[in-house]
Amino acid sequence: MVRIIISGIAGRMGRRIGILASEDKDIEIAGALEFSGSPAVGKDAGEILGIGAIGKKVLSDLSDAGKAGDVLIEFTTPESTMAHLEEAAKKKMGVVIGTTALNPQQVEKIHKVSKDIPIVFSPNMSVGANILFKVAEQVARLLGKDYEAEIVEAHHDKKKDAPSGTAKRLGEAVSNAKGKVPPIHSIRLGDIVGDHTVIFAGNGERIELTHRAHSRDAFAKGALDAAKFLTTKKSGLYRMQDVIDVRG
Repeated sequence: MVRIIISGIAGRMGRRIGILASEDKDIEIAGALEFSGSPAVGKDAGEILGIGAIGKKVLSDLSDAGKAGDVLIEFTTPESTMAHLEEAAKKKMGVVIGTTALNPQQVEKIHKVSKDIPIVFSPNMSVGANILFKVAEQVARLLGKDYEAEIVEAHHDKKKDAPSGTAKRLGEAVSNAKGKVPPIHSIRLGDIVGDHTVIFAGNGERIELTHRAHSRDAFAKGALDAAKFLTTKKSGLYRMQDVIDVRG
């Protein structure tokens, strides 16, 4: 049984992670966090999820959670993630990080802390998106210098960062083959969960590689798989691709 603590339990991702976790016989929701001042703090986490009381109150400070959890799951803000990361390191908990818009210093901190605890850090936890990273690099390499590339990504209008972490990772994948990061175009409209397209164009033809997330469940399921993966590790920094490789 993997005991997880869900950060941002009342948010879009936190809710889906919690609901899917409650349906997984191999996972126990051992705790939940929200920012200080959130109306969810002090309430039962199960009530927030709409699944009925589970006997775990939502806390505003990870230090108050004791050693209840094996893995912390973070899809929040860079500031909250960094604060929780330090506390998780003290508790020797694994951490799944799907938070985006992290600056270079914060990413460096994740690398440093991973020497002491196991961390899965990925801008996108879905299986399909991680396969797209690999395929985009392969296609860029095969097409060579005669084909230019650009990336188009679309998300809901409440997403704060642009371009998305997934689009940046796709840019890195293409850059690995072509030596330069392609232009990235961001769209923020309506309730789009997440669309990413890499366009390769040459004279007379083009190839488009697209991943569309139909719901946040793809990311939530990946985060839970990553949590299970971390229980087999003592320390180290891993990507979602490592989790997928183990799944086979």
